[in-house]
Amino acid sequence: MDFGAPMPDLSRAVAFEAERSARKRARRFALVRVSARIAASPERVFDAWLDPAIAGRWLFATASRPMTRVAVDARVRGRFRFAGGNDGDRVEHRGVYVEIVRPRRLAFTLSAAYDLPDTRVIVEIASAGGAKSAALTVTHGDVPGEFASRTEARWTGMLYGLGLVLDSRPARVARSRRDRR
Repeated sequence: MDFGAPMPDLSRAVAFEAERSARKRARRFALVRVSARIAASPERVFDAWLDPAIAGRWLFATASRPMTRVAVDARVRGRFRFAGGNDGDRVEHRGVYVEIVRPRRLAFTLSAAYDLPDTRVIVEIASAGGAKSAALTVTHGDVPGEFASRTEARWTGMLYGLGLVLDSRPARVARSRRDRR
């Protein structure tokens, strides 16, 4: 071994590998955005997210997997938990409220029971041309790329369910975009 020979710059190689790893990780996450118009006031739509009796009927629920346990502490830094399923097919969604601005905006972290990283969800509600109509946009960030399509479909279904629970069908549920980051 020649101790006088120049050594390769390992710090540059380590930095390159770290940057490559960060870019690779960043490409694996998506931003999912789904919008709907619902024939209910923005206040009523907003409250449907935080009232356990109403939210348990549509949020994270499906026809074959209703939510059987719902706990909501509707304040900033308050926690929520939705659990349901039948037989051995249990599912649980939990999170922490980060922002609550009635009736316009709700933000929370979201984690599911199946070892996925925590994600973030922002719900924006605006009046849609009248006191009894709301425009709703759900933006779900940090979604693992392989779950982006499924997440988009689930939010589309949940917003449709919200419209049904509030005794109205959403006039339009639009998948506005899914961005890879």
